[in-house]
Amino acid sequence: MILRMRASSPPRHARGFTLIELMVVVVIIGVLAALIVPNVLDRTDDARVTAARTDVNNLVQALKLYKLDNQRFPSAEQGLDALVRKPTAGTIPPNWKPYLDKLPADPWGRPYQYVNPGVKGEIDVFSYGADGQAGGEGKNADIGSWQ
Repeated sequence: MILRMRASSPPRHARGFTLIELMVVVVIIGVLAALIVPNVLDRTDDARVTAARTDVNNLVQALKLYKLDNQRFPSAEQGLDALVRKPTAGTIPPNWKPYLDKLPADPWGRPYQYVNPGVKGEIDVFSYGADGQAGGEGKNADIGSWQ
């Protein structure tokens, strides 16, 4: 007796997915993305605001150390750069040392602002927020040492 192997087509249930099934999956993924993506984008803005607040607090602490060593804050002319390099203009600090390795940029890539004397405190250190303009609401609001 000779056995013949017959090529047979696979049963119907093993052939793959229908176009309708694929479309349903794509729609479900689209709905999930529409619900999740806006929440993830808002978290990015929240993370940037938190990072800016942390940077401002670190800069204020470095400025306080500067004042302890030199009996005054850097002048507005010397700015935050006095925390990284010894000032050569204005009143030269007698006990200067490096207070930071480098000046951070705000989370939007712009430099932090320094005002001495401050408007809202003895000194003000702040970022203009996402829009880079004074004032604003939400993610565009200023983030400063007075908060």
